[in-house]
Amino acid sequence: MPLRPSRSSNPYHPQARMGEKRGRRRLKAVRRQIDSLDEQILKLVNRRAKLALKIGRIKKRRKWPVFDAKRETFVLKHMQQANGGPLSSGAIRTIFRTLLSQCRRRERSSGRKRQ
Repeated sequence: MPLRPSRSSNPYHPQARMGEKRGRRRLKAVRRQIDSLDEQILKLVNRRAKLALKIGRIKKRRKWPVFDAKRETFVLKHMQQANGGPLSSGAIRTIFRTLLSQCRRRERSSGRKRQ
């Protein structure tokens, strides 16, 4: 006796189509939330970069080096300790190392035209 496909596995069954529409709506709603968070993150990253530029000007006036190994180590450790997941400590370290590197790069190029 052949097995009949269940309603959920039959894409032509009305309930399956309704479930798919509901799933697409949920997906769209979650993506809107992510888009909003991404915009907030971008604003915060740019605020951080502006503050790093201020620090760069202070260091330049005092002829201090742009790179401060102790400060970078502190920031990376602090962010890893503050991390509540779900991203791993390694992922957080990578994200913040990139952020620090790009801010430092911008700090070094301050006074020159933005790339």
